[in-house]
Amino acid sequence: MDRGKAVRAALKAGVLGVFIGMIPLLGMVLTGALAVFFYRRENGASPPTVLGSRIGGAAGVVAFAINALMVTIRIFIFHAQQEYIDAILKIAQKFGANAADPDIQASIHNLFTPSGLVITFFFGMIFTVVLASVGGALASLLNRPRNTRG
Repeated sequence: MDRGKAVRAALKAGVLGVFIGMIPLLGMVLTGALAVFFYRRENGASPPTVLGSRIGGAAGVVAFAINALMVTIRIFIFHAQQEYIDAILKIAQKFGANAADPDIQASIHNLFTPSGLVITFFFGMIFTVVLASVGGALASLLNRPRNTRG
């Protein structure tokens, strides 16, 4: 394994993963697969499945970090907390929850406290890294050389 090539592949895929991640769930899987594609293109050989998973997971960390930074900047610097709360209330209403219920409103407001943000970011990161790792593992598994008999 060439660590430099793996890091470059993960960084490239992670940056693109910010945009690909707009596709729910599938976007992060594709980000991990893209990292393996970049690594394979630079290295000339498909990585083993375990390495593909690690490269995909690294791309997921990069994509999550960029997204988290953008959300944090938007919430704290531009004071857009109320916009996020309103968006979450609309989503809850779409899924049949009573958005006027004080318990639901209190739960959503607790998400934007410092401890709520830490918990939300932690679980978001775990979810993102797992999906990107799965994408990396699948891409390296599907791209491995075939044993053909001639």
